[in-house]
Amino acid sequence: MRTVSRTAPASSAQRPVPAAVRQVAARLSALFDADVQIVARLNDAQRRLARANDRLWCGLSPDAFGLIYDGVAPAGTSQIARLIDAALPAGGAGSKTAVLTALQEAHWAIHRGFCEYQSACEERRQLAVEVGELAQRLTEALCAAGWTAEDARNADVHQLAQAAQPTTSHREPAR
Repeated sequence: MRTVSRTAPASSAQRPVPAAVRQVAARLSALFDADVQIVARLNDAQRRLARANDRLWCGLSPDAFGLIYDGVAPAGTSQIARLIDAALPAGGAGSKTAVLTALQEAHWAIHRGFCEYQSACEERRQLAVEVGELAQRLTEALCAAGWTAEDARNADVHQLAQAAQPTTSHREPAR
């Protein structure tokens, strides 16, 4: 099933769209819209994961965690590294706590982003199963309505979902 707008093939352009086909196409169209929302959530979670990871590691030297305890080498240029460098001259437990708090915040930001990403992936997997089943039903319904298999596979579900109901001719009652 095509999801992009395009003109229907000439052989199917004038064919009526049965109500059952419109219903299945409308459901597919809604699922495609839901997929767009899930992809946006996936992208957002991925951006948050990258930001949290950058806050944690960007510019942090491999020996930075040792600095909390011995203060031997520079920590690097990340937010965490700046906290470590700030903690060293003070030497107090409060400064070390600030570093550990920042590490914990980064950890939980990564954890939340990962969980949200996994959840959206699972929703998308389930959606794909439903789309596949409905696409098969739509193709079968279109073929039963006289469409060729190729025209049915190439049909635009958004156009089918909004196809006008066939008009019936009515005679004016005699007066």
